[in-house]
Amino acid sequence: MKKTKRSKKSRSWVIKQHRDKFYQKSKTLGYRSRSAFKLIELNKKYKTIKSNSNLLDIGASPGGWSQIAQKIIKTGKIVSLDIKDMEKIDKVVFYKKNFLESDTKNLILEEFKDRIDVIISDMA
Repeated sequence: MKKTKRSKKSRSWVIKQHRDKFYQKSKTLGYRSRSAFKLIELNKKYKTIKSNSNLLDIGASPGGWSQIAQKIIKTGKIVSLDIKDMEKIDKVVFYKKNFLESDTKNLILEEFKDRIDVIISDMA
């Protein structure tokens, strides 16, 4: 059976991904994704996430950003949304929902009641 160009590209991407130093470091440190380092750097530079922040993570799966936010936020609330499943993270409320749907908007408003300080998203 002849392999397609797409499967060659996918295989090549997986090989490059596993050689990537951030991928390897994320696995060593127990992060769910290499994108966790993006949020660490962004927060180091801009200091947007504080220990009492109420944070909404849109497109959260696999949970790398929620995982980092959970380490920073001590007294605030974290709500994560995605259409894909995500393994549970302590102190993170997860909903398997599409954030564009109107019932999701109501759910978010109900969860945060008074304020959302930070909205993050790593959707592409």
